[in-house]
Amino acid sequence: MDRSDDGAVVRAVSKDVRGPGGLDDLDRRILEVLRDDARMSNAELAAAVGVAPSTAHVRLRSLRERGVISGFVTSVDQRRLGRGLQALVHVGLRPGARRASIEDFAREIRGLPQVLQVFFLGGVDDFIVHVAVSDSSALRAFVVDHLSSKPTVASTTTSIVFDYYRNGVAASFG
Repeated sequence: MDRSDDGAVVRAVSKDVRGPGGLDDLDRRILEVLRDDARMSNAELAAAVGVAPSTAHVRLRSLRERGVISGFVTSVDQRRLGRGLQALVHVGLRPGARRASIEDFAREIRGLPQVLQVFFLGGVDDFIVHVAVSDSSALRAFVVDHLSSKPTVASTTTSIVFDYYRNGVAASFG
């Protein structure tokens, strides 16, 4: 509490201060906690961020309704599926009928079981394709059979992933 110039007691009213994306500090704390474990109960979430369960529930529902949280993802250990080698394959398409070839390429590649993620880029490369395969022979076969053999593909460059750190999962732009 503060006192005004005439000595009257003035209560400080906390404002709902929202930053970028319309998020306040509580929203950000909820997102940070859920990033590590999206399966926790509402009671666990409330305890982790220091609010009542009803507040956590209302805030989580609001984040979903506003599209800030677009879904929940299952993280799969690819090694346990026999796909312990991951790679990022940079792909450049041939000039020409770009729009059609870009859309066709993305649609076809996304449907392959080895493909974890596809990034459409602006820059030197057109795509980065994140794949998980069993070994280097399977990686070579994937690149040759599904990328280099396509008439629309001009170039590929493959980088092996030794390790990675995920801070979050982004929703699709489209």
